[in-house]
Amino acid sequence: MPAMSKLASLILLFVIVIAGTGIATAAKPPVKPPANLTATPGDQRIALTWTAAAGKISGYRVYRANPDGSWPATPRATTPATQTSFTDTGLTNGTSYTYRVTALDSATPPHESAPSNTASATPAAASAGPCGTAASPPASYDHVVWIVMENHAYSEVIGSANAPYENQLAAQCGSASRMFAETHPSLPNYIAMTSGSPQGITDDNDPSSHPLAVPSIFSLTAGTWRALEESMPSNCLLTSSGQYAVRHNPAAYYTNIRTECASLDVPLAATPDLSARFTFITPNLCNDTHDCSVATGDGWLAGELPKIFASAQYQAGRTAVFLTWDEDDSSMSNQIPTLVMAPSVTPGTASATTFDHYSMLRTTEELLGLSPLLGNAASATSMRGAFGL
Repeated sequence: MPAMSKLASLILLFVIVIAGTGIATAAKPPVKPPANLTATPGDQRIALTWTAAAGKISGYRVYRANPDGSWPATPRATTPATQTSFTDTGLTNGTSYTYRVTALDSATPPHESAPSNTASATPAAASAGPCGTAASPPASYDHVVWIVMENHAYSEVIGSANAPYENQLAAQCGSASRMFAETHPSLPNYIAMTSGSPQGITDDNDPSSHPLAVPSIFSLTAGTWRALEESMPSNCLLTSSGQYAVRHNPAAYYTNIRTECASLDVPLAATPDLSARFTFITPNLCNDTHDCSVATGDGWLAGELPKIFASAQYQAGRTAVFLTWDEDDSSMSNQIPTLVMAPSVTPGTASATTFDHYSMLRTTEELLGLSPLLGNAASATSMRGAFGL
């Protein structure tokens, strides 16, 4: 047999043997794609959010279609597995943009999934915003919504180039420039803001360590509250799981509402249900900026808050929304950002009055006509006058 033929035969035999031993195998089936991609337009920006892909994911690739409708080989961005949002900036207002997202598994090199659904949006210049549309507050409020973010000081958000949407919202609505949390770490602040006291808690332990049979904003609104928890696998989950942290879900700690918790403390849906009198919204550990950047949280809010402002409840004119943080990063004496949004809030309001979470609790009780004022809320400064609520 000629030498070249022998060499070819040896190579073929080697490939067969290697394949037979499993050292070289067929390509791994691709990971499943992410789902529910949505695109929310803003001023020269589009905020994208999607549902995490199942399995062991190492990250996501965001693609933006070319002007001719074709898809580029190079992604617009690559995000870590914990980040299921991205804000595309520097866009041209009035021009439509289309996106899709793929998932990457943990192989080296990673396998890329098929693309998600496509989502399109057209950025537009900022409008007047959700505030300043009513000359005076309503005689009574039907709904109050809280959104609680994580671990950033006032100066890390207000005035930061990493938070363009939040700063736009501060200009369109109201901002508390001297708002303070109560303590560190996270959990005592969540309990304080919902019950009027940290209740002696000084750690971040699960509800099994801290069963609380005390009044709270949830018990005062019995049957008419709701907690919306992003990435919580099942209703009223009493232990952390993945990107869900039970320490950021205060309703899970109050034993006197445990029965209601099973049906009212639910995973956050693509469109938030705001039909309850009091709604507590918790982003997951990435989107609340605990594990991810201020820019990531800003992008998530840019996708979520417009849904709230477009809701029937907000459009009816009797809903107030508070966006706050649980604590700072220990750099500013626990001074935190807080935005206040309602139709009667004068755009650009920046109150220098000193407030804290007890102020927010007191104000919420006043707006909803609840009594008694819980714990330290009774002596806290109300935010109604400062923000025209």
